[in-house]
Amino acid sequence: MHQDNGMVLLIIVGVSGLFILLYIIYLYNSLIARKNNIDYALGTIDALLKKRFDLIPNLVETTKAYMKHEREVLEKVVELRKMYADTDFKNTSTSEIDKINDEITKGLKSIFAIVENYPTLKANENMLHLQKTLTEIEEQISAARRAYNAAVMEYNNMIEQFPSNIIAEHLNYKKRDYFNIPEEEKRNIQLKDMLQQK
Repeated sequence: MHQDNGMVLLIIVGVSGLFILLYIIYLYNSLIARKNNIDYALGTIDALLKKRFDLIPNLVETTKAYMKHEREVLEKVVELRKMYADTDFKNTSTSEIDKINDEITKGLKSIFAIVENYPTLKANENMLHLQKTLTEIEEQISAARRAYNAAVMEYNNMIEQFPSNIIAEHLNYKKRDYFNIPEEEKRNIQLKDMLQQK
C-alpha cells in the first residue's frame, strides 16, 4: 500500500514536470514566432519601400524636362532615395527609417504639387500611371506599417508578461519600437486644407 502511494506520487510529479516542460516549450516557441512575425512585417515594409523607391527614377525622368526651375526638389528626392538605398534596414531604428520615409513622402508630395502647374505633364500617360502606382504603394506601406505595429504589440506584451518574460529575459529579447504615424496623417484633413494644397 505504501509502495502504491509512492508510485502515485511519482506519477503526479512526472506528469506535473512534463506539463511544466511542455508549457516552457510553448512559451519559447510563441516568443520565437512573435519575433519572426516582426521580422517578416519589417521585410514586407522594406520590399514595399524599395518598390516605391524604384519608381523614383522614372518619376524624375518624366518630370525633369518640364521642371527646369524646380530641380532642387527632384535632386532632394534622388538624394533621399540614395540615402535609403545605403541604409541597412535590419540594423536601423524604426525612427530613422520613419524619418527618411517621411522626407521622401514630403518630396513626392512636392513633386506632385508642382505637376499641377504643368497641364501637359499632368495629362502625360506615364505620369498618370506613376501617380496611380505610387498611391497604391503608399496604401500598401500604410497597411504593412499597421501589421508591423500589431506584431510589435503582441511581441512587447509577451516579453513583459509573466511567465514568458522570464524566458524573454534569458533570450535577451528587448522591447521593439513601433512605426510612428506622422502628425499630418493623424489629424483630420479639413476641406480648406485640401483647397490650400491645390
